[in-house]
Amino acid sequence: MKLYKISEFLYVVIAAISFFEVITLWDIQRDKAYLFIGFTVLSIFMFLFRRKYRKKFNSRKS
Repeated sequence: MKLYKISEFLYVVIAAISFFEVITLWDIQRDKAYLFIGFTVLSIFMFLFRRKYRKKFNSRKS
Protein backbone atom coordinates (compact mmCIF):
# COMPACT_ATOMS: atom_id res chain seq x y z
CA MET A 1 0.00 0.00 0.00
CA LYS A 2 2.90 2.33 0.58
CA LEU A 3 3.75 2.22 -3.12
CA TYR A 4 0.27 3.50 -3.99
CA LYS A 5 0.72 6.51 -1.71
CA ILE A 6 4.10 7.27 -3.27
CA SER A 7 2.66 7.09 -6.78
CA GLU A 8 -0.15 9.46 -5.74
CA PHE A 9 2.24 12.10 -4.50
CA LEU A 10 4.39 11.67 -7.57
CA TYR A 11 1.49 13.23 -9.48
CA VAL A 12 1.55 16.18 -7.07
CA VAL A 13 5.26 16.66 -7.77
CA ILE A 14 4.61 16.54 -11.52
CA ALA A 15 1.84 19.12 -11.11
CA ALA A 16 4.13 21.42 -9.13
CA ILE A 17 6.91 21.18 -11.71
CA SER A 18 4.45 21.77 -14.54
CA PHE A 19 3.00 24.81 -12.78
CA PHE A 20 6.50 26.20 -12.30
CA GLU A 21 7.11 25.75 -16.02
CA VAL A 22 3.86 27.60 -16.76
CA ILE A 23 5.06 30.55 -14.72
CA THR A 24 8.49 30.63 -16.36
CA LEU A 25 7.24 30.13 -19.93
CA TRP A 26 4.18 32.40 -19.85
CA ASP A 27 5.89 35.48 -21.31
CA ILE A 28 8.34 33.64 -23.55
CA GLN A 29 6.39 30.79 -25.19
CA ARG A 30 2.70 30.91 -24.45
CA ASP A 31 1.94 27.78 -26.52
CA LYS A 32 4.20 25.65 -24.34
CA ALA A 33 2.73 27.28 -21.25
CA TYR A 34 -0.74 26.11 -22.31
CA LEU A 35 0.64 22.60 -22.75
CA PHE A 36 2.03 22.65 -19.22
CA ILE A 37 -1.29 23.96 -17.89
CA GLY A 38 -2.82 20.81 -19.36
CA PHE A 39 -0.17 18.68 -17.66
CA THR A 40 -0.88 20.43 -14.36
CA VAL A 41 -4.62 19.84 -14.57
CA LEU A 42 -4.15 16.24 -15.69
CA SER A 43 -1.70 15.52 -12.85
CA ILE A 44 -4.06 16.95 -10.23
CA PHE A 45 -6.92 14.92 -11.68
CA MET A 46 -4.83 11.74 -11.62
CA PHE A 47 -3.80 12.42 -8.01
CA LEU A 48 -7.43 12.77 -6.92
CA PHE A 49 -8.52 9.78 -9.00
CA ARG A 50 -5.85 7.44 -7.63
CA ARG A 51 -6.42 8.66 -4.08
CA LYS A 52 -10.15 7.98 -4.32
CA TYR A 53 -9.66 4.46 -5.61
CA ARG A 54 -6.89 3.66 -3.12
CA LYS A 55 -9.21 4.62 -0.27
CA LYS A 56 -12.02 2.62 -1.83
CA PHE A 57 -9.74 -0.40 -2.15
CA ASN A 58 -8.59 -0.06 1.46
CA SER A 59 -12.14 0.14 2.76
CA ARG A 60 -13.06 -3.06 0.91
CA LYS A 61 -9.97 -4.80 2.21
CA SER A 62 -10.69 -3.94 5.84
